[in-house]
Amino acid sequence: MSQAITSELRQWIVAQAAAGVTAPSLVEAMRKVGWNEDVAVDAIEQVLRGHLDKVAQEQGWPAAAPVPDPALDDAPLLLDAGDRQVEVLMTLASPRVVLFGNLLSSEECEQLIAQASPKLQRSLTVQIATGGSEVNAQRTSDGMFFERGQTPLIQRLEERIARLVNWPIENGEGLQILHYQPGAEYKPHYDYFDPQHAGSAKILARGGQRVGTLVIYLNNPVKGGGTIFPDVHLEVSPRQGNAVFFSYERPHPSTRSLHGGSPVIEGEKWIATKWLREREFR
Repeated sequence: MSQAITSELRQWIVAQAAAGVTAPSLVEAMRKVGWNEDVAVDAIEQVLRGHLDKVAQEQGWPAAAPVPDPALDDAPLLLDAGDRQVEVLMTLASPRVVLFGNLLSSEECEQLIAQASPKLQRSLTVQIATGGSEVNAQRTSDGMFFERGQTPLIQRLEERIARLVNWPIENGEGLQILHYQPGAEYKPHYDYFDPQHAGSAKILARGGQRVGTLVIYLNNPVKGGGTIFPDVHLEVSPRQGNAVFFSYERPHPSTRSLHGGSPVIEGEKWIATKWLREREFR
């Protein structure tokens, strides 16, 4: 097979995706008929993105926005994050998910936990009617926020993250630290703000939509506590120093960025979350 994206190939990819065939299965099918795996991944991503943009226009969905984009061309095993070489452990094209290894050292993880512990309070969610915050039974953790650049450690980590995902530091919200005890969880949800909700205008005025999320694991729970992506049946195990990144180009379920935190079964879970906005976050 010639490795060109023909109209027949476009139709086949779209039809297979519509039938529920996963991206890895599409890649494997193309590989078996002679496609280079990396070229196949790029072709599938290009076709599905173009199809999604066409459907979005027809359906009146929100417009797509640029998103943070780690430099993953040529399938590198390591990425230069400035002061640290970060491992690329797994990538998924749709939804865009990347699992990083060794983003933080064990010492940095422990320092974040120690600095955050005295300031923890029951985690809140956005109140969609007003743009404020509220306690929600869907989220049963304790947490706190650091201001951007609040400490030398936070500043160093923010610089590392910005370089890793190719996104300006000023477009990031403050780092949030969350603590989950046994039984605590965060049920599946989206991180973007629904533009149809009355309270979203107030939130979006601070820096536009969220377009990417980085969840960093600060310890090793004994059992449970994984990050799940129900639309693609993916679960990422929490391992200290690793991080899962995912992006979403429009505030719409078509991004398949639905995700959640599974209940902690034994031990406890600590994570740091960095949300990335379209523009400077104020």
